[in-house]
Amino acid sequence: MRNPQPWIRLNEGAQKAAADALLLCGQTTLRRLSARMDRETAQAVFKASGLG
Repeated sequence: MRNPQPWIRLNEGAQKAAADALLLCGQTTLRRLSARMDRETAQAVFKASGLG
């Protein structure tokens, strides 16, 4: 991801909304998207460092 800041803000907001019971739908999708973003970021870091 070239600009992670929007994702970070979205993720933080979604987590707060879920904790406050304000996020009524989309939690599963957001968790899956978050896991995918984390996985892709880790793969990019490993690749860039020559470990992957």
